[in-house]
Amino acid sequence: MNIIDLFLQAGLLVKCVMLLLLTFSVMSWAIIFQRTKILGKAKKQIEQFDNSFWVADDLNVLFDKAKFNKEDISGTEHIFYSGFKEFSRLYQINPNMAGSALDGASRSMRLAMNRELDILELHIPFLGTVGSISPYIGLFGTVWGIMNAFISLGSAKQATLQMVAPGIAEALIATAIGLFAAIPAVLAYNRLSLSVNRIEQSYLNFIDEFSAILQRQAVAVRK
Repeated sequence: MNIIDLFLQAGLLVKCVMLLLLTFSVMSWAIIFQRTKILGKAKKQIEQFDNSFWVADDLNVLFDKAKFNKEDISGTEHIFYSGFKEFSRLYQINPNMAGSALDGASRSMRLAMNRELDILELHIPFLGTVGSISPYIGLFGTVWGIMNAFISLGSAKQATLQMVAPGIAEALIATAIGLFAAIPAVLAYNRLSLSVNRIEQSYLNFIDEFSAILQRQAVAVRK
């Protein structure tokens, strides 16, 4: 007997458990590939914008470029655009309140960062959920299948291992599929979460560095 035969001979509830776990597995792999691609693109964007930012002679040029493409910007460029826009607006209203302008720019940048992180983290918690519950769902299917196997064995006049073995094998497949769904999901969840944390730290570093630049410019203008 192969796995397909065991699946076809399993009870309805065990079949539902197996199909649910296979669905979780397919969804997990789709999320893994999608998030890996998106996070890789975000890391590349950080590197590209950092290179442009630190060699720029005039931040207004970078701001005008970001403003022109504001529908398509993301990552640190979005954070830069939000912070520079808010700082310029508040500083023009009251040049003597540079501290308030810096605070407003910092809040604006952190809000932009949170929006970027929400996009990057999308669906990643689902991997953690799959990794946590899949073994238990598979175990439930196994327990149910074994219980039915022994119930049918109890009504037999002569009990043999050959009678109960197929039922137990069918049930154990549910646990195997549960592990098959859970292990990649847990590994991917940890790896992707670490990538998001590193990107978040890059955003925070940029916010601190850019805030320091804005503060120096504000002091220089007042002098």
